[in-house]
Amino acid sequence: MKELIYHRQFLPAMQTFAEKTAVIDGSYRASFEVHGKRVLCLADAMRRTLGLARGDRFAVMAANCHEYLELYHAAYLGAGIINPLNLRLAGKELEYIVEDSGTGIVFVDAHFAQVFDDAMRLGESSGAIRQVVLMGPGDGPCDLGYEDLLASGEPVVPKEPEEEDPVVLMYTGGTTGLPKGVLVTQRAEILNCYHAGMVLGRFKPSEVSLLQTPIFHAASMVSLLATTGCGGTQVLVPMFEPGEVIRLIEEHRVTLTMMVPTMIAMMVNHPAFAPERIASLESLTYGASPMPAELLDRLLAMLPDLELNQGYGMTESASVLTFNGPDHHRPDDPRLRSVGRPVPGVELSIQNEGGEILPTGETGEVCAKGGNLMSEYWHKPEATAEAFRGGWYHTGDAGYLDDEGFLFLVDRVKDMIISGGENVYSVEVENAISGHPAVDEVAVIGVPHELWGEQVHAVVVRKTGAEVSEAEVIEYARSSIAGYKVPKSVEFRDEPLPLSGAMKVLKRALRDPYWKDHEASI
Repeated sequence: MKELIYHRQFLPAMQTFAEKTAVIDGSYRASFEVHGKRVLCLADAMRRTLGLARGDRFAVMAANCHEYLELYHAAYLGAGIINPLNLRLAGKELEYIVEDSGTGIVFVDAHFAQVFDDAMRLGESSGAIRQVVLMGPGDGPCDLGYEDLLASGEPVVPKEPEEEDPVVLMYTGGTTGLPKGVLVTQRAEILNCYHAGMVLGRFKPSEVSLLQTPIFHAASMVSLLATTGCGGTQVLVPMFEPGEVIRLIEEHRVTLTMMVPTMIAMMVNHPAFAPERIASLESLTYGASPMPAELLDRLLAMLPDLELNQGYGMTESASVLTFNGPDHHRPDDPRLRSVGRPVPGVELSIQNEGGEILPTGETGEVCAKGGNLMSEYWHKPEATAEAFRGGWYHTGDAGYLDDEGFLFLVDRVKDMIISGGENVYSVEVENAISGHPAVDEVAVIGVPHELWGEQVHAVVVRKTGAEVSEAEVIEYARSSIAGYKVPKSVEFRDEPLPLSGAMKVLKRALRDPYWKDHEASI
């Protein structure tokens, strides 16, 4: 009998907890019975009305809402492969993803309907879109309303998928400047939930989980599946707003949530914040970006009884590779600055450039094995083979393991910048700037930022005799990449950028002056 499919968790929860509240989304409430019926009707309507087959891709561009949750659950029951779209992507990036993925059906809410429609008009890829479905209230360019679609379906249980069937195609930034589609199976996603549940010791019927990270982000994956699968209540926040988060935790007695460090900083700095208002919170998991040491120390001092867990992973691992739990969240614990040990079922190694496994304490590339890893980069066999060379997934992060298996990250091999929980690849930003006629050389690095963890910073060498201002560089970049990737600051140099013996820009030399006096746990 298959176990690593969502049927095994979702259907029993619908029956066992039928009258219990499953979803809270503003004024919307749904019991497990109602939520389950809507998901089954949706899955049926996606097949019969929209013509989606099991292996077809459908995209979603919307803020967090109960309809988005229903679409995710329908996908996990075999309705199709969900392609969640980052809400901050530029039009050209959206157009590329739709074309590359072969997406034919798109779900949008009223806020993003026009954004998506404008993006599709940039090129010819709009011809691939068969239908656009509008979620929730409001108006926007569409072919069909979500509730009308739902009404066309019957509450029948879809045929079970196989464990190796793909279920999510999530695009992540690429070092070539183009996003890569990460294809993840049922087996990988369910194993990821099991791994997290074993380490956290959470996910029970009494759980009230606040989903405030964007649903399009890998950081939301465990909560999306495990909270409902265990009979807990899911409280949704459309978009993060610290005052509203504080209110919802207090009103609904939230017990569990996941936050990016930037969100934590905004919450505790908000005028409405008081530790007693979030006293119901039993467990807080953070990750997706560096946690400033001073913020972590402050959090520990304000909320000494709160269980803190740091997660480390990436889209390619269905989100989680390691956890650092409450036992090591003490100011005097030397492992506080680590990202913890690998979760059960995941094996880590540290390797040099030749693929040799390094001994304890030596720094190299962090590599992983586990059943929760992606199956491939969509239609990129060479990139997939490179990522899995030697039988290990190569994360692109540099770090070392101590004598008890705790992982310490020390650098990013691929020069990825993580700003406010969003991944920004430096090469992508460099490509967006280098075409400016006044730019001779450019290197992009991450520099410390009190709120965002890191901000994107460009180092530019002008062509001889040419003039360009900081504002002009920033606006030039903005024309081709998403706003969160655009440099927030630009530094001009008269001398060439420093190079290694292999003629590569020494980005560490550029970063060091900014980071030398700034302690951060990654």
